[in-house]
Amino acid sequence: QVQLVESGGGLVQAGGSLRLSCAASGRTFSKYAVGWFRQAPGKERAFVAAITRSGGNTYYADSVKGRFTISRDNAKKTVWLQMNSLKPDDTAVYYCNAVYRSSSYWGQGTQVTVSS
Repeated sequence: QVQLVESGGGLVQAGGSLRLSCAASGRTFSKYAVGWFRQAPGKERAFVAAITRSGGNTYYADSVKGRFTISRDNAKKTVWLQMNSLKPDDTAVYYCNAVYRSSSYWGQGTQVTVSS
């Protein structure tokens, strides 16, 4: 089993940057692909970025390509989401999700608010 804890959210002005962290517990974290999702008020949860188990491949939603970067360190059991050039539309609760075969785990989320 994996437990995920997100951190690093906050209030930032448009054009600013934040770095979100997703810290995992459990011995088998390196087996999990990890994704970041976000949910804005009144909207459904949406995919933001994902990274494969080894970190060799990354995927991004079109809305964040070129601005966000996902990375991981399996030894530290942590996945990061570097967010640059933030826009008010990026305001949401950000969640990390770890997936391996039929197992899927979510963190509690961290709030990101971008002011104009």
